[in-house]
Amino acid sequence: MKKIFAFVLLLSSLKDFAQNDTLNNDEAPKTKLEGYTEAYYCYDFNKPADNLRPGFIYNHARHNEVNVNHAIIRASYTSSKVRVNMAIMTGNYAQYNLASEPVLLRHIYESHVGFKIKKNIWFDAGIFASHIGFESAISKDCWTLTRSIVAENSPYYESGAKFSWTPNSKWLFSALYLNGWQHIQRPSGNNTPAGGTQITYKPNDKMTFNYSTFFGNDKPDSVRQFRHYHNFYGIMQFTKKFGMIAGFDLGMEQSKKGSSTYNTWYTPVVMLRYYFTEKFGLAARAEYYEDKKGVIIASGATNGFNTKGYSINMDYYPTHDVLFRIEGKLYDSKDRYFLKGKNLSTQNFCLTSSIAILF
Repeated sequence: MKKIFAFVLLLSSLKDFAQNDTLNNDEAPKTKLEGYTEAYYCYDFNKPADNLRPGFIYNHARHNEVNVNHAIIRASYTSSKVRVNMAIMTGNYAQYNLASEPVLLRHIYESHVGFKIKKNIWFDAGIFASHIGFESAISKDCWTLTRSIVAENSPYYESGAKFSWTPNSKWLFSALYLNGWQHIQRPSGNNTPAGGTQITYKPNDKMTFNYSTFFGNDKPDSVRQFRHYHNFYGIMQFTKKFGMIAGFDLGMEQSKKGSSTYNTWYTPVVMLRYYFTEKFGLAARAEYYEDKKGVIIASGATNGFNTKGYSINMDYYPTHDVLFRIEGKLYDSKDRYFLKGKNLSTQNFCLTSSIAILF
């Protein structure tokens, strides 16, 4: 109750700020309060004894129980020169994806403020969504019910500061100073700043092309290993009903401190989506993730983490702000990685259903 009360006070402060800012801007500032929640049920046919899905999964992570994946309350304020976003959250996403953060920070989805330096140039600082990838933590905004392996194992969020420049409606350029690879609080013993860049090109309203990078060290300075990461993707809406997303990510990290050799991992992913009507559609995904040295996913297998993924999901909108989904997903690994009873298996299959509501 204390957190909710504090959040209401913050929203009240935003309204007062908006009234004061109206006197200094030609455009009337806007405040907005909104919520989102996604409940789900997942059945993992490998039947994990602890009801937890494989360790590289952070969303929809519970087997054979009805649960909340993500619930958010967000307040925002925008004017011609200032923008503020604050959101608190709960659910499996917060429970598992922010487990390494201090307890008091695990329920912050975003909290950042920005101001316009000059025309089309903004400076933002705080906690915000990652600049890497085409999938977000909000399932309703993604083409598939569950997230891809690469989305689950690259940053969903980041903290720091960024400059953004949009010279026109087609281009976006960003430069970021970060506290690390998906960290609100920098890891203990780490005093190495990290950074990133983003370039987005939208030639028209049907196509988007993006290239994002990350560079820095994610370990204590005593064992510093420089990492750089490259994320490429294209979103193509060929017709009103049919679209495709294609992405490729490549990561490299020093094998040890001061080494000139690097451990690499990479992952291609393709998604197709077709909507038969405004209310009913299908999406399919094929992906491959190879991390031989276990930089991101430590499998302990002979070939490291070497896994293909396939999924197909059905979407149904009973109303414009409610989305019902069901998805079947198969993981197929080169080695026996997935626990099935007391034995290891090369495969994992699950069925997941969800209902998401925006209000």
